Amino acid sequence: MERLPTRLDGPLLLQPRTHGDERGFLAETYRRAVLAEMGIEEEFVQDNHSRSARGVLRGIHFAAGRGQSKLVRCARGSILDVLVDLRRGSPTFGQWEGFELDDRELRILYCPVGFGHGFCVTSDIADVVYKLSSYYDPDLERGIAYDDPDVGIEWPDLELTVSERDATAPRLRDVADELPFEYAR
Repeated sequence: MERLPTRLDGPLLLQPRTHGDERGFLAETYRRAVLAEMGIEEEFVQDNHSRSARGVLRGIHFAAGRGQSKLVRCARGSILDVLVDLRRGSPTFGQWEGFELDDRELRILYCPVGFGHGFCVTSDIADVVYKLSSYYDPDLERGIAYDDPDVGIEWPDLELTVSERDATAPRLRDVADELPFEYAR
């Protein structure tokens, strides 16, 4: 597995090796020891799989409390996956970075604790598979507005489908003082 460059400090973009022939391909997408060598030492305790249609936008989500890290990949179709730095005191606080994840390159995105996460489907259908470092707890689920002008995420030019919860999420500046994440130098 190869580590690709990212602009924000903390997230990791990983490129697995694929082995293919006329029958198809095989790619190893998770090996704990390899990820630990790259600095990903969390134990992942839950796997989720979501299927969404073109233009569906989910996010920007994060877990309060101790937080939650994720390993995200797109097993079918393509998405724009976005991370927002929510670590108070970080030199990149409130900045975002987007990554194209798809079923061709098979890239994997590590979203560490302290980052908000969201994605938009850019293919007809997308299956997104992700590992979580803690169990989903609706009481800890939080979000910020996907269209917060202070963050300025450049989403694909598509007709977006957004849940009621995501459409009414607060702006970052309205929750910044409540964020539990501190930047560790």
